Amino acid sequence: MQAKPIIDHIVSWLKNYCEASGMDGFVVGVSGGIDSAVTSTLCALTGKRVIVLNLPIRQFKTEFALSSEHIAWLMSKYKNVETATVDLSNTLESLEKTFPNDIQDFLTMANTRARLRMTTLYAFAGHNRLLVAGTGNKVEDFGIGFFTKYGDGGVDISPIADLYKTEVYALAKELGVVVNIQQAKPTDGLFDDGRNDEDQIGASYPELEWAMEYLAKKETTELDARQKEVLHIYTTRHNANKHKINAIPVCTIPQNLK
Repeated sequence: MQAKPIIDHIVSWLKNYCEASGMDGFVVGVSGGIDSAVTSTLCALTGKRVIVLNLPIRQFKTEFALSSEHIAWLMSKYKNVETATVDLSNTLESLEKTFPNDIQDFLTMANTRARLRMTTLYAFAGHNRLLVAGTGNKVEDFGIGFFTKYGDGGVDISPIADLYKTEVYALAKELGVVVNIQQAKPTDGLFDDGRNDEDQIGASYPELEWAMEYLAKKETTELDARQKEVLHIYTTRHNANKHKINAIPVCTIPQNLK
């Protein structure tokens, strides 16, 4: 993988898209994870205005510390970067008091957190004429659909969605992203019990990347027990999340009915 040429390509793509759209820059929600760290750095490299938002919702101190460390590093390197912290914990609490108790299951409220963050990102984006830059990678966005519909999936552009997670790590190393973020276990930060991505999914990102490639190449090689398990995890999640991965279905009206 050629990290530097890929970085140059993405930065050029971001800059050209921003200018063609008539917007002034980008807004990125940073979580303390590798994807948002790389995305925000790529946006900063365009020279356009970049607002990085820290959006804690009852966040673990370690997660908030990582995102704060990244923001400090980013602002020390790029003068076009600014930041704001919006604590959405009280907003979530208000919704918990408003929603009926019987719909407040674990996953529903986790997805609600992601949608609160999306709403905040678009508030800043709309007011400042900025594009919301998505932070999803290839496996998340097109493999297993590991994102919240109209949450972290609600974005204007996706600069790293054609890169596997392992490739995002390679870019992070080339960009000099802070070591603590490079070494942290991936997590979406949406659950109160602190579970990471692998805990939720049941497979690591390299394993999921293997499954995605295996299916794309239509290989027929003999698989061991773990490979079969990973393939089952991947296909089950992919099929269940097609409503997120595919475009919204449109009911096309026959011409003879119009």
